[in-house]
Amino acid sequence: MKLLRNVLVLFLVIYLMPALASAGYWYIKDRPHSWREANWKSAGILPAAKDTPQATIHIFSAATGGMKGAVASHAWIVTKEANAAGYNRYDKVGWGTPVRKNGYAPDAYWYSNTPRVVVSVSGDEAARLIPKIEKAIADYPYATPGAYRIWPGPNSNTFVAHVLRSVPELGVVLPPDAVGRDYLPEGRLFALDADGRDVHATLYGLLGVSAGLRSGLELHIMGLVAGVDLMRPAIKIPAIGRIGI
Repeated sequence: MKLLRNVLVLFLVIYLMPALASAGYWYIKDRPHSWREANWKSAGILPAAKDTPQATIHIFSAATGGMKGAVASHAWIVTKEANAAGYNRYDKVGWGTPVRKNGYAPDAYWYSNTPRVVVSVSGDEAARLIPKIEKAIADYPYATPGAYRIWPGPNSNTFVAHVLRSVPELGVVLPPDAVGRDYLPEGRLFALDADGRDVHATLYGLLGVSAGLRSGLELHIMGLVAGVDLMRPAIKIPAIGRIGI
């Protein structure tokens, strides 16, 4: 009984308290009450494509809408070939065609929330990786209408996490508030990144662990992620994100 009590206390302190604190802040925050009221225009983060002749890749993430935004974010992928006239944006959404191309401006607000850059790559390395990204997008197994579930997945973050695992040269994992990122495609319980440097085990995104050079050490419970990153020193706090360098 003492062990169970200690486990429950740790769960409360590490997972529930940050989520509840974030929910309280989100409740009083000024935010749109529906998607019709939200700002979906460019946030002005990216320069015009014509002003950046080199190839570029960007992974973006932004808090999602409604009260979900207190604990969850939405991620998407942006690519641009060298000398291309525009960017290509890829999102997984829960309506219409699930994997949507150029449904929004590449750096648009998401439900009025400002995007944050998870990673950017440019130049020759970006040119080399874009075909790999496009192949990973084409290979995503949940790309048909109806192949979306907001929790525990497969959702928008499941899609982007699949691409990051398939193209590990991008060198990052999605932030801790990217709920659904740890749901492995095709219901797998175990996955090894393409370069073997990160390993993932999960019970359908509900309970799991990730470990490796990119993930550090993470414990996932009900879509919430806590952990530590030693390579890029930081702690990962559920619903809040990374705190560190």
